[in-house]
Amino acid sequence: MKKTSTRLADGRELLYYDARDDAVRDAVDQRPLDPVATASEVRRDPLLGDFVAIASHRQGRTYHPPADECPLCPSRDGRLSEIPAADYDVVVFENRFPSLAGPAGRCEVVCFTSDHDASFADLTEEQVALVLEAWTDRTAELAELPQVKQVFCFENRGAEIGVTLGHPHGQIYAYPFVTPRTALMRRSAAEHRAATGRNLFDDLVERELADGARTVLTGEHWVAFVPYAAHWPYEVHLHPRRRVPDLRALDDAARTEFPQIYLELLRRFDRVFGAAEPPTPYIAAWHQAPFGEPDRDDFGLHLELFTIRRTSGKLKFLAGSESGMSVFINDVPPETAAERLREVASE
Repeated sequence: MKKTSTRLADGRELLYYDARDDAVRDAVDQRPLDPVATASEVRRDPLLGDFVAIASHRQGRTYHPPADECPLCPSRDGRLSEIPAADYDVVVFENRFPSLAGPAGRCEVVCFTSDHDASFADLTEEQVALVLEAWTDRTAELAELPQVKQVFCFENRGAEIGVTLGHPHGQIYAYPFVTPRTALMRRSAAEHRAATGRNLFDDLVERELADGARTVLTGEHWVAFVPYAAHWPYEVHLHPRRRVPDLRALDDAARTEFPQIYLELLRRFDRVFGAAEPPTPYIAAWHQAPFGEPDRDDFGLHLELFTIRRTSGKLKFLAGSESGMSVFINDVPPETAAERLREVASE
């Protein structure tokens, strides 16, 4: 893998990740851009104790442009985009409309491929391996920023999720605090350790493998299952069998097997509602340990993949109980979801 760093016309950093070591990335951003001005601010809710990012400048971000004006496609045929090169493998750049910036953190965009009409599930195993290398590299570099406490790599897929750019891409948020969901996981892990002397993440994986009813896919180095108390209609958690705190700690064997396992999961998600249905909207979210915490090695890196589609033509909305009280109501029993995801396995 070759990594090349450059700057866009407004000063934002852009990084090319190439599978070929001889790739040359010397294209210059020719757009007449003004320097980026953000109004990102993080405020703490005194009642809940969590944080809210206030980012009014995002109201003007690019919204559902036509395909021939996509800012994530390469610059070619006289049309200039966020990526100056005429082609690319994987690109990461600072978001022009970040939710977090400066002392409030950092937001980056990850373009998985230059092919506008592809999806992550269409990538080859080699392309997925390169994306994994980019996620890992960004986690390592962002961890060195003094204001960053946690790095979150994720993909939103589908207009139903709220995606405003159709090009296959994800994002990376570098938070200046530990997120509430991670704090809850750490609290549960600490309570489990105090009560049993064991690691919660290890015990979860062992329990799901022993039970088998919710197991979706297993490999030599990865295990995928629907959680016992799944929040979403179809939700899968993907864990490495060898527990590690973050992407940096994955060994070569786990990295080699990941593309095959993850692509199979995504392709099953696209088949779960039937061949005649449109692509399944989903969120794919890497959960990594926060930095500088004494118990970070007790945390278990994992990916959570879920869809808001509960059945053909119907979405799961977060209404009163979920939005008002954070109490989820799931219409699909986890065992039923796991069985269906096993049924649509590739032949």
